[in-house]
Amino acid sequence: MFGRKKQPEPERPSSVLNTPAQSSGNSVTGFDPSALERAAKAARELDASKNSKSAVELIKVQETTKQHEAATKRAEYDAMSQQMQLQRAEKEGEEARKTLERKSQFDRDREDYKDKLDRKKLVDQLQAQKEMQEAGLRRQEEGVLKQEKLRRQTLEYEAELRQKTELARVKAETDGKIKQERVNHDLLMEKLKVEAKEKKEAMIQSVKDGMELAGKGINNFLTDKEKLRNTAFTVSALAVGIYTAKVGTGVLGRFIEANLGKPSLVRDTSRITVSQFLSEPVKSGRQILGFNDAKKALEGIVLEKSLSTQLEKIAVATSNTKKNRAPFRHLMLHGPPGTGKTMFARNLAQNSGLEYAILTGGDVAPLGRDAVTEIHKLFDWAHTSRKGLLLFVDEADAFLRNRETEVISEDVRNALNAFLYRTGTETDKFMMVYASNKPSQFDGAITDRIDEMVEFGLPGAEERKNMINMYIDKYLKTPAGAWAKKVVMEGITAEDIEAVVTQTEGWSGREISKLAIAWQSAAYGTEGALIDAATFKAVVAQQSRSNELKGMWLDEALAEKMARDK
Repeated sequence: MFGRKKQPEPERPSSVLNTPAQSSGNSVTGFDPSALERAAKAARELDASKNSKSAVELIKVQETTKQHEAATKRAEYDAMSQQMQLQRAEKEGEEARKTLERKSQFDRDREDYKDKLDRKKLVDQLQAQKEMQEAGLRRQEEGVLKQEKLRRQTLEYEAELRQKTELARVKAETDGKIKQERVNHDLLMEKLKVEAKEKKEAMIQSVKDGMELAGKGINNFLTDKEKLRNTAFTVSALAVGIYTAKVGTGVLGRFIEANLGKPSLVRDTSRITVSQFLSEPVKSGRQILGFNDAKKALEGIVLEKSLSTQLEKIAVATSNTKKNRAPFRHLMLHGPPGTGKTMFARNLAQNSGLEYAILTGGDVAPLGRDAVTEIHKLFDWAHTSRKGLLLFVDEADAFLRNRETEVISEDVRNALNAFLYRTGTETDKFMMVYASNKPSQFDGAITDRIDEMVEFGLPGAEERKNMINMYIDKYLKTPAGAWAKKVVMEGITAEDIEAVVTQTEGWSGREISKLAIAWQSAAYGTEGALIDAATFKAVVAQQSRSNELKGMWLDEALAEKMARDK
């Protein structure tokens, strides 16, 4: 199979002297000598020729060339033979490799099939075990049910026996009592007659004694004119007192409810109570006497300069409106949460001589059918204010939604209609201030009643810097009370403050306030109320992560809401 085939011998070149022999019919042996004769003749001619040597050399060269060509062809044949042997070897190796691969594939298939059989066998075994366990559980359950059934039957039988026994006992006792009553009937009847006679005689005697005593008293009373006059005056005074107390109590109750009682919708109010006057007499006295400065409405609030100017004008105009008893202008404050809307509304009321009341839009819907009544109570209460009332509605978009585009309940719709009815005309009794994060959701009738809108944006770099310094002074440098420790700030430079200003970009004023409180808490967590630069920066990083997490939660909630709406 792998042997080498014998290559055919190359044809040898024939000599130029060789010529085909002519057959001679006269030769007995069949050998033709004519060729030899011609060769001899040619040799003699060649020897006699002048170019004999050149011809011999030429013949030699030709012979050598032919030998070289034959050798070259032989080498080519040998190379071809080796190439064929190599190809044959490669082919045989390829065949062997394929055979080995097929054998390996066969072994793998056999192992896979064997593994499949093993797994199937294991699954069958597990299934059989599961079925056996289920059968065992069913048998146990059936046994338990049978035992429970027997127990119930036993209990029912015992109860039936007890009932029969009890009935028999009661029947025996009843029969015994009946027999005893029959025996004692005559004695009992005689006894009852005697007792009835004694009671009758005692009652008659009591009536006689009472009538005699009453007659004597009435006779003495009628004969004494002084007693008659005093009795008449006493009865008349008592009747007048009872009637006066009844009417006065109702009037006083309604007065207290209208002037001192706080409606259920009001979360916070500045109306002065007795306890508040006693606890803060100076502040309450200034509020009662009207010693206020409208320009202080922005005290403690850090806002952008143009916004501060606008709000200061609103505060002064509100104060002058109250002094001149002109109708109040209603205001809307809109912007992100924590930007100072509620704080400004409270300061505006306190420093313009008005009382304030704060309610939230989310408190209306839970009232249901009572919402309309509470809305009217709120505005009736507002009309009783002698100084004027600033009614601040926080998160107003939760209640005053657009009736055309939003889905609201019938109770909320009725409450909204009542609210629109009570705010439909100008008044010098109260000023409406709405706060909202989504003013686009307001009902058109509400926006029509708003006279001025103010947008509260997030603080810029300069405002954040002022806030941070203000809250550091408030929570870190100034102790909260006489016994409170002063926070020691160690290694905190102006560059650290500037870094915080940069890191708090996009934060609201409330978030910056919480950051300062977190610094204070971190300081009070140490022995000497100390906060260093590392802790200062770590608290900022932690608050930043918390705010980012809150933002992610808000985005997820909005995405879920949009998905539900779709």
